[in-house]
Amino acid sequence: MNLTDKLSQNKIFPIIRSADKRNSLDLGKLCIDSGLDVIEINVSSPEIFDVISELSDKAIICAGGIITSLQAQTAIDCGAKIFSSPIYQQNLVKVSKDRQVPFIAGTSTANEAYQAWKSRIPIVKIYPIEAMGGTNYIKNLLRPMPFLNVIVQGAVKLESVKDYIESGALAVGIGRDLFKGSDYNEISKRIKTTLENLR
Repeated sequence: MNLTDKLSQNKIFPIIRSADKRNSLDLGKLCIDSGLDVIEINVSSPEIFDVISELSDKAIICAGGIITSLQAQTAIDCGAKIFSSPIYQQNLVKVSKDRQVPFIAGTSTANEAYQAWKSRIPIVKIYPIEAMGGTNYIKNLLRPMPFLNVIVQGAVKLESVKDYIESGALAVGIGRDLFKGSDYNEISKRIKTTLENLR
């Protein structure tokens, strides 16, 4: 199964943002145990590369927040099978092609999304989606460009996930609303309930 199919199947693309190694590792394991096997872990501190390495044989790990070629190369060397960025830039496209590792480019406008697609980026991230207009923006973006595979991200609430999928998004990147609170049992229940509602 390729990445596009996998994300389409999962529908939720969990995004872990924590500079704390133990917290990131625990949340990653929690996602895997709760049924999510494609996970973005934001590289918010150097020790997060260790988390990527530790989880890379248990799930498909995407290194998130990548903005330099060195970060991308390091993440790949640590076992990341995907890397994503809040921006779209050619040096990251080059790393993706050289290393044969998918790159999810961050875009906002229709022109940026199209240029990313022209660079043979298989999946583009529309960010920040809520600020850009939410589900209506996705519908308007995909109407003339139905060939785009898009992930939406940026302050998305769990209750909006289904609406974004129905609007044409391949998957929904979600962080804060998925991982809020410190009760891991509650977070696991939240993930499982959302997945059940989507399927």
